[in-house]
Amino acid sequence: MADALPARAEADRRSLRAVYVATFFVRFSFGTTLAVFVSYITGHSSGFSSSEFGTAGIVSALAPIGEFSTVLASGAAADRWGRYPVLFGAMAAAAGLFALVATSRDPLVLGAANFLFGIASGGILAASLAVVADRAEADERGHEMGRFDAVNLFGWVAGFAFGLGALGTLPNRSLGLVFAIGASALLAGLAAALLLVRGSPSFRPRTPPPLRTVFASAFRRTVLVVTLPWLAIYCLLGTVLAFLGPAASGVGISDVYIALAIGGGGSLLVVTQPYFGRLADRTGRTRMMTVGATGFVLLLVFASLAIAYGPVWPVLVGIGACVLPALSYGPAALAALADLARELSRATTMAVYSLTISLGMFVGILASTQLVAHFGNVGLYPYFGAIAAVIAGLTAIRWAEARRLKIPVR
Repeated sequence: MADALPARAEADRRSLRAVYVATFFVRFSFGTTLAVFVSYITGHSSGFSSSEFGTAGIVSALAPIGEFSTVLASGAAADRWGRYPVLFGAMAAAAGLFALVATSRDPLVLGAANFLFGIASGGILAASLAVVADRAEADERGHEMGRFDAVNLFGWVAGFAFGLGALGTLPNRSLGLVFAIGASALLAGLAAALLLVRGSPSFRPRTPPPLRTVFASAFRRTVLVVTLPWLAIYCLLGTVLAFLGPAASGVGISDVYIALAIGGGGSLLVVTQPYFGRLADRTGRTRMMTVGATGFVLLLVFASLAIAYGPVWPVLVGIGACVLPALSYGPAALAALADLARELSRATTMAVYSLTISLGMFVGILASTQLVAHFGNVGLYPYFGAIAAVIAGLTAIRWAEARRLKIPVR
């Protein structure tokens, strides 16, 4: 028995490392390709027309639609048949889709592939988060979710920075190489993760519960109060990812310069996310979620100022100062969600998180591109105001829920 405990602990560590490796390569691939997607669809890298923005927005939004429409099924599959079959199967499918996109610029082909990307992404995220929730102890859950969020966000920003660098250095006709690189990165991550989990069993209940019970557990009110703020946060993230590259070109900032800035700033995530997760373990999930929500609201204020006055230094400093507290939201909220998730419906509960972020990404990409296409940049002012109001309101509801249910620190 004494030997069994260290063996179990080592299996848990290997499983967590596998998820972190897989997550980084997945997000790196998606971030890289998203940075060049608008230019790849339109065939040029600047001077986009309103109709081109509209088409690119619709094609880009199909990925979160695919994720939104199928992620609950992916979570239920991971609960019934195991985490690893869903995780690794979705990664292999995504690699094949990236390779397909490298061969075509037809909007119909790209739209279909992007929809399927979303399906694969939802399966990857739901299964990965379920592994972290399975393997992390309750008093370490914030720290482990912080590590997950670190590699998740660092993968996004590193990939996006790499994609912007490619956009600034490669001729447009060669952008298909970026998708080929994305496919290669996914396969590398898949191979590394498979090596790490050799001999480590995937969680699978002996008697799978009825789907009705699984979904009822995953959509409890307490779960929704934790997950819905991500809807507004990812509306903002979708807007940033859709417009950062073209906006930088529009004000004469080099894509390579932006890429270096994003990549350098993203490296801070490796340190800050586990630290914020540790704080959530020690001081409480709700407190750290509130710090993060405040950072996001202030970030929206400075983003509005950037639209009005341009990228002047006081505004850029304000944006930078707000980013750090905003990053505390993810680890605390993921840990809170894992605390609420019941064992037999854990992957499906974590899939509710993916459901909200995919819907937010869809709304963010589609709404912001269409608002700018029809009203110009001023269309973003009420949009940012609505996002800020939703984040603030849901944070207040979380405090009321925590008091009503006497939710403990951990």
